[in-house]
Amino acid sequence: MMKKVNVALVRLLQFVVFVLFIFMVIVYFGAMVLLPLDAIALLIKLMGAIGLHGFIGALIAIPVVGYFCLIIYKTPLLCKIVVDTGIDLVKTGKLRVDAFNEIVDTVKA
Repeated sequence: MMKKVNVALVRLLQFVVFVLFIFMVIVYFGAMVLLPLDAIALLIKLMGAIGLHGFIGALIAIPVVGYFCLIIYKTPLLCKIVVDTGIDLVKTGKLRVDAFNEIVDTVKA
């Protein structure tokens, strides 16, 4: 009976770690998508404060942010480092979740 409780507790902690790493990966890659969109929104608001209409501000802000994204994309190894950091986060999460399987095997024995 106590072994089942211990196994259940370890599985619960394994699930919590799994959910935590899934959340971190989603936030990491989501931030990479949302940063340019936020920059566009901020530039449109800035141009609105200067006195330009929102549509005109968008026509100016979107190419500006697109150009900055192009500069970042053409910077050697920068995109690779950003993606590799996310992949390393996924690999680390998988290793941590798999480490719980060894604990379950020890508890069952």
